[in-house]
Amino acid sequence: MRKLKGLVALCVASLLLCSGVMSVQAAGRDIPAIAAASNIKFALDEIARQFTQDTGEKVRISYGSSGNFVAQIKHGAPFQMFMSADEKYTHQLALSGATVDEGVLYAVGRLAIAAPKNSPLELDSELRGLKSLMEAGKLQRFAIANPDHAPYGERARELLQNMGLWESIEPQLIYGENVSQAAQFAISGSTQGGIIALSLAIAPQFQKMGHYQALPAELHAPLYQRMVLTKKAGTTAKAFYAYLQTETARKIFSEFGFGLPDSSPFTKSGD
Repeated sequence: MRKLKGLVALCVASLLLCSGVMSVQAAGRDIPAIAAASNIKFALDEIARQFTQDTGEKVRISYGSSGNFVAQIKHGAPFQMFMSADEKYTHQLALSGATVDEGVLYAVGRLAIAAPKNSPLELDSELRGLKSLMEAGKLQRFAIANPDHAPYGERARELLQNMGLWESIEPQLIYGENVSQAAQFAISGSTQGGIIALSLAIAPQFQKMGHYQALPAELHAPLYQRMVLTKKAGTTAKAFYAYLQTETARKIFSEFGFGLPDSSPFTKSGD
């Protein structure tokens, strides 16, 4: 299966070894391990580059599904910060006692329907093209993230349910371990399309291979994305956490299709 450039490293979060992180610290350099939802990869990579340029400090980011990261951190994974695609996962982690507090909102996510450029699937915000392909019996495979542990998969399922399509499309679904893998499936030619994160669809790396249409946010529960520091957080992790709340970072998130917390970058509650 062809791989989308820039997404290859998204499935390796579980391979981050505690010994590797500790060896960096032992060498006198605090390079914190950050666990981040895969939908923010392109935006966060850009923010991390800017952070290094502005401060001289570096972070090491692993991307994956939010639910899997919660399990890893609860079992002692050496992450100093967790950036979730759905705040329910940071709340779970806070209740477990692994974080310094309940964290802050940093973005609001959006969904998009996407397809390879040669796909017969016509894209529109009301999913008329998807319905037509299904009614003609021509939809063979369609990708979403696994709704059991990936927030964007959960919201994709909810959207399809609200559109009255879930039961009929479920037999054709291919599940990505996270939304980035679902994006690979959606545009690689292994499926005729999929519902993925708008933030991934906007990225130039994606648009070389596929096209997309943003979907109405009112068709699913909000994707309030929250970040927390774990009790392992050191000075650099805390500095990066603060940097993510600056206008510099917020501007980059906005450029990748994210909504921003309404009141201020320091929003304490998603209620």
